[in-house]
Parts: sequence; structure tokens; C-alpha cells
Amino acid sequence: MFTGLIEALGTIEKLITEPHGLRLVVRSTLFQQDTKSAQAGGNGAKIGIGDSIAINGCCLTAVAVNEDLVDFQAGEETLRKTNLGQLREGSPVNLERSLRVGDRMGGHFVTGHIDGQGKIRKIDQQGEWAYYYFDVPQQLISHLASKGSIAVDGISLTVVDVDQEGFSVALIPHTLQATTLGARNVGDSINLETDVLAKYVARQLGVLHD
Repeated sequence: MFTGLIEALGTIEKLITEPHGLRLVVRSTLFQQDTKSAQAGGNGAKIGIGDSIAINGCCLTAVAVNEDLVDFQAGEETLRKTNLGQLREGSPVNLERSLRVGDRMGGHFVTGHIDGQGKIRKIDQQGEWAYYYFDVPQQLISHLASKGSIAVDGISLTVVDVDQEGFSVALIPHTLQATTLGARNVGDSINLETDVLAKYVARQLGVLHD
């Protein structure tokens, strides 16, 4: 489980094709010290093999660790469903470690399971702020509501408006600077995870209408 509050940016150091997917080698200072533990007065333990990390919102498992380099494996289904298959060496990625029992809950409950990909339809710059408009798969529209939550490339955001094609969000300067969204362009693909509570509501309404 994650919160959608990005802890750090990472960089794709290397991409290695494997028989059933892709190995992503990611570099980040986040991997050298556990800042959550350190802030809570812990020992600042480093990332270990088997730890769960959300990369652009997609939960992956660390399979090799070498200082600030960590390897992850993404299967064919993950590469199809997410934008991880579009990454190149040097691409920046959003990173968040999984929650521990007792951690403060900041954004919203994020599972790290991507529901689909959307595209940036429009970017409206308003001084240091920016309004982003996204087109999303039609099956996800029913999961969206104004003032509801959504994870975009792993970032917990509040929906401003919903229309027949997608939704909009207002991004503060910090979000633009601390995540990959500030460098995104119109037409770029983004990973989407809708609010888990919205999924259950949509499912129940579907059953009621059968």
C-alpha cells in the first residue's frame, strides 16, 4: 500500500530485455537511506531485496541492490498496462516506498496496481501553477468524481472537474518541481489508478443494475 506522495525522483540507468519482460535498473539517492525511518527516529536502513517500490505508480519488487542502484523486473502484462514499457535510459521516474504500520497517511490509499493509461490532453499554465487535462479510458470515467482522488503516475491528486473524456487537476509548484509531471508534454501517456473505494462503488452499482 502507498499514499501517492512521491518521495524522490529516480533515473532509469539501464533497461535489460528478459525472456518474459524487462529489467529496470533505477538510480536514486532514495535507495541509500530510508528517510521515513530516519524521520521517525529509526536507523535509516537501506532498501533491501524484496522491498516494494512504486515506480510511476506501479508497484514493483526490488530484485537486486547495489548502493543507489536497484533492479526491478516488469512482466509483459505490466509493460502493456503501464507506461513503463515506454521508458528509455535516462528517463526520470516517480518513486515511493510502501507504507509501514504506523506511518502517517498523507495522500490517499494507493495500491500500486495500475488500472490503465491516459494521455495529457491540454496543459494550461497559470503562473507557477498549472491545470492539466487528461483523456482516460471510458471504463474508468465512472470511477472519477469532482474533488475525488486519483493517482497519476503514482502522484496522489485531487480531481477538479470530470467530463465525458476525462478529468482535470490543478498542480501546485511543488508538485511540478518534485515529480515528473512538470516535464510532461501534451500527448504523453500517464499511468492511472483510480480510488479503490470508487472501484467498489462502481462494482456494486453495476451489480444492482444487472
